[in-house]
Amino acid sequence: MDSSQAPLPTLIAGPIVRHCDQNTLTLWLVSSRPLNTPTLTLNGKNYQPHIDEIPLGEAAWMYLLRVTDDELLPEGKRISYDLIESDRSLLGELDGLTYPGHELPNLIPSRNIHSLLHGSCRNPHHHSGDALVAADTLLAEANAERPALLMLSGDQVYIDDIAGPMLYAIKQVIELLKLREEDFVGAPLTGSDEIDYTPANMYQRYKGLLPHTQYPAKTALWRWYINHPIFTSSIAENHLVSFAEMTALYLLVWSPELWHSIDIPKSPRGLNGKRLAQWQKEWDHLLAFRAGLSQVRRLMAHLPTYMIFDDHDITDDWNLTAKWEEAAYGHAFSKRIIGNALLSYCLFQAIGNAPHKFESVIDELNAMLAPSRLDLSTQDAVIDKLLRFEDWHFHLDTSPRLVVLDTRTRRWRSESNLAKPSGLMDWEALMDFQQQLIGQEQVIIVSAAPMFGVKLIEAVQRTATLLGGSLLVDAENWMAHPGAAGALLSMFMHRKTPQEFIILSGDVHYSFAYDVRIRFRHASPNIYQITSSGIKNQFPEKLLPCFDKLNGWLYGYFSPLNLFTKRKRMLIRGRRPNGERSKRLVNQSGIGWVHLSESGAPSRIAVLHADMSQTEFLPPREH
Repeated sequence: MDSSQAPLPTLIAGPIVRHCDQNTLTLWLVSSRPLNTPTLTLNGKNYQPHIDEIPLGEAAWMYLLRVTDDELLPEGKRISYDLIESDRSLLGELDGLTYPGHELPNLIPSRNIHSLLHGSCRNPHHHSGDALVAADTLLAEANAERPALLMLSGDQVYIDDIAGPMLYAIKQVIELLKLREEDFVGAPLTGSDEIDYTPANMYQRYKGLLPHTQYPAKTALWRWYINHPIFTSSIAENHLVSFAEMTALYLLVWSPELWHSIDIPKSPRGLNGKRLAQWQKEWDHLLAFRAGLSQVRRLMAHLPTYMIFDDHDITDDWNLTAKWEEAAYGHAFSKRIIGNALLSYCLFQAIGNAPHKFESVIDELNAMLAPSRLDLSTQDAVIDKLLRFEDWHFHLDTSPRLVVLDTRTRRWRSESNLAKPSGLMDWEALMDFQQQLIGQEQVIIVSAAPMFGVKLIEAVQRTATLLGGSLLVDAENWMAHPGAAGALLSMFMHRKTPQEFIILSGDVHYSFAYDVRIRFRHASPNIYQITSSGIKNQFPEKLLPCFDKLNGWLYGYFSPLNLFTKRKRMLIRGRRPNGERSKRLVNQSGIGWVHLSESGAPSRIAVLHADMSQTEFLPPREH
């Protein structure tokens, strides 16, 4: 990837439309310099926004701009917007930001959700196509319906899985923007400025940089676990560690601008053999990824976009077991790595979902990031606060109400064995969730992991857990913890909860849709589990068809084995992708596209793939 050095544009990421309602518009962006009292215009009317300004480096400034006014965004009306500084349009300087026939980006507010886009798992160097590009292509069509919002349900970035060429680019961005360096404790390096980015030292972080546990784990596979890596991903060769690295990654996955100012060789010195072949393969995939970033930026400049974390936004197996937590947070360096990922998630994702929740954190983030080099004690104090923070979840007062769950930080830890998977939400979090449901007729729930998953795969994970290998197979699902599973299933049977449940999930790298009812109940609620995973990722191609067939044989609609599972009181029927007779799972990168009827039930469940083809999940046949 050859790029000629050029002066940095003012905007180097964004604008991304974040939280919107009838009275509020929120824009997120990053500039290469401090902005001078910018003005937002909506349909030509000027507004002075509330401005949160956070310095990320000498040439990187994050902004959250919020405008609040009565009836600011009328339902269904097209609202064009611009960002003005000293009578100059900053958005007008960005190429490819608008759709044909429009001079400015725009949004069409919709409190009533008639359709939405949703998906998870966008890995820049995966060989599949980027479905966000396909979504933008769809919106560019003259008569295309505008979805109400874009819901990203986890793994927006892969902190733990970085291609060699991407790490090379990250180093250049750190230098280009002079991002904040930091000091380490308990690490083989004293600070982030000592990290070696030469290609010869790529793919080696798991050997000498990432921390290990200091105890022998007591499991049936004990020899695999003596002083094992805390960061358990099998692809953690280039796991990010510093806040500057994570900042650079976010800027590179959401915007094309910085790619014009960096150079990545296709055949770097210091690599040969398998590693050189790996680098070149990743280089090709990143080249294709970069080509679509202008469209990705355009999409998120036109759709209100909401995000929630899953494990790879922080690290693989994040909080999967209590034993993992004990090891990770008991080691100063691993705690810093996790804390840095949570800091970057807060700034680049969470803060735009519900800005009012983070008002008490903004000043502390500013104080931490103000010095040219991060102060050790100040950084640790902010990380400690974010690790204790319990308000990452949020909801939207749309119709239907949209409830987004935090399934990562309020875990129900196993009481029988600390090495067993924790429940995805503890009792208190589940009760808070239930309160969001009481009195609602219709609801859309966003759960990163499917509430009703593929039973065969869950059985494999359970078997691995019994053998002590829960971390090896990512053995986390809603049914893995008896207490969490029982409380969740009880909610669906509660007489005061909604009649129409739509559950949107990701995580698993394949897509499917289930219709779920309560057995032996006349007035069962209608429950729809809709999973769209792999915006730019896929399940191992040869393995999934086998799981699909075996799951159909062992746990199909008529199978008596269902009566021996935790969800035995639920009747689950898989939808048929494009009407196929026996297939239920789709293994192709894509973005979920759901249309809703007036009753709140899905009228169409589909996946838009990166090649612009579509898979529609058709309702099961009546028997």
